[in-house]
Amino acid sequence: MDKPAQHNDTIDRIASGRTAVCGIGISNLPLIDFLLGLGAKVTARDKKERGQLGGCADLLESRGVRLVLGERYLEGLDENVIFRTPGMRPDSPDLRAAAARGALVTSEMELFMELTPARVIGITGSDGKTTTTTLTYKMLDLQCQRSGRGRAYVGGNIGAPLLPRVGVMRPGDFAVVELSSFQLMSMRVSPERAVITNITPNHLDWHRSMEEYAAAKLNICSHEKCRQLVVNANNEITRKIGRGSPLEVTFFSSTKKSYDEVVPAGKNNAAALFERDGMIVRCNGENEEELLRVSDIILPGRHNIENYMAAMSIVCGIVSHDIFTEVAKTFRGVEHRLEFVREFCGVRYYNSSIDSSPTRTAAALSALPEKPVVICGGYDKKIPLYPLAASLVERAAAVVLTGATAGKIKAALDECSGYDPRALPTIIEPDFEAAVWRARELARPGGIVLLSPACASFDRFKNFEERGNFFKSIVNGF
Repeated sequence: MDKPAQHNDTIDRIASGRTAVCGIGISNLPLIDFLLGLGAKVTARDKKERGQLGGCADLLESRGVRLVLGERYLEGLDENVIFRTPGMRPDSPDLRAAAARGALVTSEMELFMELTPARVIGITGSDGKTTTTTLTYKMLDLQCQRSGRGRAYVGGNIGAPLLPRVGVMRPGDFAVVELSSFQLMSMRVSPERAVITNITPNHLDWHRSMEEYAAAKLNICSHEKCRQLVVNANNEITRKIGRGSPLEVTFFSSTKKSYDEVVPAGKNNAAALFERDGMIVRCNGENEEELLRVSDIILPGRHNIENYMAAMSIVCGIVSHDIFTEVAKTFRGVEHRLEFVREFCGVRYYNSSIDSSPTRTAAALSALPEKPVVICGGYDKKIPLYPLAASLVERAAAVVLTGATAGKIKAALDECSGYDPRALPTIIEPDFEAAVWRARELARPGGIVLLSPACASFDRFKNFEERGNFFKSIVNGF
């Protein structure tokens, strides 16, 4: 691990005092390594008991880390610098009390963005941020390879933690980071360039209101370092954000066909990306340039056209247009996002476990060539499920409901105009594996089975990756 080339106030406080890391998870272990490399006195705090941590507890203690474990893990939170894990609300009583005593409450990603000399591109949104982040990284990585100048990194919610690599980054490099509302809510630094793919109801089990959730997303571009913002013109909230932003703004839309349709009236000095005659076009209000032929994109679905628009918007002026085409013709998507698993007995199986909201499931359904048997349900994020019901009525051949939200989704279907259980067979199967087998029974040769839960995975699985991998293991075991 390389130490950062320059110090800042946070580094000085870490080196001269005591530091707490709240949460001993896989993502925080590299942070602890980084802090120890700075000579910090580290206390690792976690709600888990020692037995739940396995050998990790012994290893940390052997390296001089003090452990505070169990239900009262935040008692005596008196360190000078406190790193909160993204899942902890920044306004929790313990963190607020620590801040009132003069402690600095920060996060791994915030420290990375303070320290890195690389140009940071931040991407957030309710849907599409993982694909957009991956596309942006691939475009920049290919440009750096072609030019022989700089290097591209990817991290945040995806990939390996970036903080341990900050010491090898240079001013000509790029760091593409996917940022969640949990990370952004308390962020005091913004990336140089920011993308908000869209904002729809999500994570309302954690956020206290839709307004708080949207404000957290907006925080990606609220601080002085940010110079450029890309927003979705088709989403009411992001369109409003773009209209009121003082930054250089690019609006994108996959349904509108001209600059005047895409850019809100009265908004000056903005750019637009839109589709016309099978081409993705960029216009700055005066000049137009064709960026990419839509038919070159091998990812299915209009939502993926929007993901390309978002990625191209944020790297315009950095990446040459031929790279857009090369990526479009070769990129086959992110694992667990409309991922083809196999064809069995004439039925195609797709894993879209990453779909953790109704809008993601609606996008997945619209991308398929025919109505599938859909497996839905999971952890309850307290978000409205009527939009999911409407999408299922319109685009599903049958539905198998599982997990904690199965009953709520069925209730939303029962209240949905046009729902007829004879036309849309609906089965509730609490056990996930049994639900997959029921979907197999409902599918017909030539048809599709789609895992698109529209809910988070935490009622049964650690994350959506574990859920998707379990689905694939079941399907591959038929």
